This record gives sequence, structure tokens and C-alpha cells, in this order.
Amino acid sequence: QVQLVESGGGLVQAGGSLRLSCAASGRTFSSYAMGWFRQAPGKEREFVAAISWSGGRTYYKDSVKGRSTISRDNAKNTVYLQMNSLKPEDTAVYYCAASRVYNGGYSISDYAYWGQGTQVTVSS
Repeated sequence: QVQLVESGGGLVQAGGSLRLSCAASGRTFSSYAMGWFRQAPGKEREFVAAISWSGGRTYYKDSVKGRSTISRDNAKNTVYLQMNSLKPEDTAVYYCAASRVYNGGYSISDYAYWGQGTQVTVSS
């Protein structure tokens, strides 16, 4: 049982940066892989990044790889998504999610718990 709350979204210019945070409640946070997904208006929710239980393995959507970094601090029960060189096509509601699959997963069906989302808007 995990409760997730995202924060850190906002309005930025193209080329700017944001650091999203996801605070989790629950004593077994370190037993969950964590993922970030996003959903733009009229589009399906899509995978962005995932991090394993230990934090030793990370995975990214091709379009964000190289300019985004997912990390976690199990002592603080928090997962982060640092996004640099933001583009208008990154505009979406970003959700964090928790999975009992060791490395997370690429599908929403791999995740049992979800936050409420935080809006990211990138202007040109």
C-alpha cells in the first residue's frame, strides 16, 4: 500500500528545466520500482522513465533519454525526475507510479499505485 504525491510542475520556456518530485508514504517504499508517465490532452498515457528497487538501473523513453534523469532517495521515500532542455512536446500531466516488478515496466498495467499528477507546460 503506497500513497504518492507529485510536485514540481509548472510553466517553463523551451530549453528550460524542471525537477519533479514524488513523495511516497509507506514503510515498504524500497520494495517498489518507480516510474514516471505523462499524458497530454487527447493522447494516451505514455511511459517516460523507470528506476529499479535499488536505484541501480534506469530506463527512459527514447525522446527524453539524454536530457532527463530519474533518481530515488529511499531514505526520504522520494523519487525525482530531472528534465532539461524541455520542448513544447513535453507538455503533459506527469504521474509517478509504483510497481512490484523489480525494474518497473513500460506499461501502465505494470503499476499498482498512482499519484494525482502534476502539470508541466513548456512554451515556445
